Amino acid sequence: MEQHLQEFKQYMGVEKRLAQNTLLSYERDLKSYLDYLHKVELIPSLNDVQRVHIIHFLEYLKEQGKSAKTLARHIASIRAFHQFLLRSKVVEDDPTVQIETPRMERSLPKVLTLKEVEQLLDTPKTNDHYGLRDKAMLELLYATGIRVSELIDLDIEHVQLTMGFIRCRGKADKERIIPIGKTAADAIKHYLEQGRPHFVSLKHADNALFLNHQGKRLSRQGFWKILKKLALEAGIDKELTPHTLRHSFAAHLVENGADLRAVQEMLGHADISTTQIYTQVTKPRLTDVYRKFHPRA
Repeated sequence: MEQHLQEFKQYMGVEKRLAQNTLLSYERDLKSYLDYLHKVELIPSLNDVQRVHIIHFLEYLKEQGKSAKTLARHIASIRAFHQFLLRSKVVEDDPTVQIETPRMERSLPKVLTLKEVEQLLDTPKTNDHYGLRDKAMLELLYATGIRVSELIDLDIEHVQLTMGFIRCRGKADKERIIPIGKTAADAIKHYLEQGRPHFVSLKHADNALFLNHQGKRLSRQGFWKILKKLALEAGIDKELTPHTLRHSFAAHLVENGADLRAVQEMLGHADISTTQIYTQVTKPRLTDVYRKFHPRA
């Protein structure tokens, strides 16, 4: 079973060109699934897996208190795995055919107000190379709405300050061009000239745009620690994640009348329905404006 899992992971990475984080998520879900089949259902071969075994596994996850979102993710992983096994002629049937994905309430993304964004972006002290780097990262995230994984994957040549845009690769390895404003461009320029040289290590030559104290590419975990520290210093008591600036970028654009298709392209969403969620985020704000300014409200 482990061999088939690794073959599936390689297929999804090479043929489907999925990101490393997505591949790891698939692997985690499927390892727990295969472990359950082996130890609980005592399934000797993947060809013996039936619909009832998968339902038992999902019930097992429910008993552990897993959310509908987690169940849906596991089902997606299991379905993709069994479809791969069928195409590869490892199995004769796909037991996931009639398994339904649980319906989920779509929660609205958490966003910062413009004032909170300004507080956060003004927090890094730019009198040393750490502050210059952190300032550049936050300004770039809010200016472009890119994912943190895309931020840390940026190399120096991906940033065109003179032309005012960046090139980044998102999900399924799709490249997109995103404009950046003067504020973000200036912050990156100052970091490149006065900050990044202090991080560069002769021992670890790295072309990454953002480096850590060892001169290596900054990791997702490293950025997360920086963000939590800056949020605390900024006095922001909202729940803050690496995705918050991305959500805020999109919500503020939509709130100010940006075309949804343009926002979709900048965010790299495959489906416009994913972008439309930001129209729901801005509704309370529009209601407040109406009540405040309409003469008959």
